[in-house]
Amino acid sequence: MTRVILFGATGMIGQGVLRECLLDQGIASVITVGRRPIGKSDAKLNDVVLEDPAAIAKDTKLYSDLKQVDACLYCLGISSVGMSEAEYTTVTKDMTLRVLDDVRAANPNMKFLFVSGNGSDAKSKAMWARVKGETENEVLARSPQPGSALMFRPGLVEPVHGIRSQQSLLYRAAYACAPLLRGVGLPCTTTEAVGRAMVAAAKLPAGGGPLAGRTVLENEHINALAWGKPLPR
Repeated sequence: MTRVILFGATGMIGQGVLRECLLDQGIASVITVGRRPIGKSDAKLNDVVLEDPAAIAKDTKLYSDLKQVDACLYCLGISSVGMSEAEYTTVTKDMTLRVLDDVRAANPNMKFLFVSGNGSDAKSKAMWARVKGETENEVLARSPQPGSALMFRPGLVEPVHGIRSQQSLLYRAAYACAPLLRGVGLPCTTTEAVGRAMVAAAKLPAGGGPLAGRTVLENEHINALAWGKPLPR
């Protein structure tokens, strides 16, 4: 049985990941950490509210509980629209690394599964992609053990099963076009698929199974892992 801690459970992807964690019989317990209650109750759910979600070490009970956790599912994120690079870096990179350092200090064997994005690249001219890529590189640099960190790079993530999503005109148009985009081979997935893939990765032995030798899962890999299909090269 696998125990996980989840950051970003109130976001669109985090909602999907939490749903799959609660449905999967192989997940024994889920700790969610955020600034506000998630508004759900379940026998295997422990919802922890912190003013600063990255200040894990200040909560002595939570810090102690981490010793029994197998994987950290990090889905906390924010849109870069209207943000400076410094502001976006504070949330996307700095907070991620603070959480990584704290969970690893409490439990060095914990796997760290980070939701990044399709096109993330530390050398990209696009600010969001560059910051995401820098974050990926730093997480991997701090995770030298094989299989101890895995980057998830979904493309367009379509909300399903009643998951709440961003309601801007741009996002509504993108979700409406998802079947067409998927049909022409562009990277698309769903909140269910991302959740199922993260759960599958959390349950697998570190560096074992279909994930052996991998540090990054692109959109096509996420969809394959979610439904138990062979991962593309």
